[in-house]
Amino acid sequence: MKLAFSTLGVPGLPIADVVRLATENGYQGVELRAHPEEPVHLGLGQSERAAVRAEFERGGIAVLGVAGYAKVAAEGYDQPVLDELAALTELARDLGAPYVRVFPGGGDQDPAEADAAAARRLGAAAPYAADLGVRLLLETHDSHRAGADAARVAGTVGHKNIGALWDVMHTWLAGEEPVASHAVLAPHLGYVQVKDIASAEDTTPLALGAGVLPLRACLDTLDPDGWVCWEYEKRWYPEAVELPGLLGAGREHLLRLGAPKQ
Repeated sequence: MKLAFSTLGVPGLPIADVVRLATENGYQGVELRAHPEEPVHLGLGQSERAAVRAEFERGGIAVLGVAGYAKVAAEGYDQPVLDELAALTELARDLGAPYVRVFPGGGDQDPAEADAAAARRLGAAAPYAADLGVRLLLETHDSHRAGADAARVAGTVGHKNIGALWDVMHTWLAGEEPVASHAVLAPHLGYVQVKDIASAEDTTPLALGAGVLPLRACLDTLDPDGWVCWEYEKRWYPEAVELPGLLGAGREHLLRLGAPKQ
């Protein structure tokens, strides 16, 4: 199991410090949140992108993915979404990241219409992603919270550069058992985001193992050489404990859970 953490847990932290945290705490990779308030965003020029990539390469840390905010199932015209997908794909290519995270964002649309929009846009974006060596991953989130929802879209597209990102909190909130989530997501799976929370009503991030999410059951389904990324949602919960002090224990917890059973 290869471990990463998301910069959603360390809002605004300079890239050099992000790399240092990964190195000091034994993480092999980092998922970079792509947002204007972060050091990494779509407005970065080529020299800035090269500097970010070089910082990670010097530290021996992988850029696992670019966490974008494109909403592929949202109502409206296709072209703005396609433009954002292309820009995120280029950013990932420039940073050496194999994956881009996208959201469904289907809102209150009829589910069939939301599915159709997402599949159409992802299908249109797939050839360019393939040319650049990047996979677009639809996260289990919002309108497509269950694994079955994300897998339905990815399966409709049917392209190797379109996949799914399993956020274990959202599939749990959808009432889907981990073994069922994995069964439908496995053919499309890029990587897994783990986290922990107190309850369905209180999703303030907790240290891994301190909450109710079935992390062991999720990890039990995974291939041993896959990526697992801790997405600690500090940006949305400023009152949460600071992530850096939790990273070491979190890594040890995940390694214990993912250890082969005797």
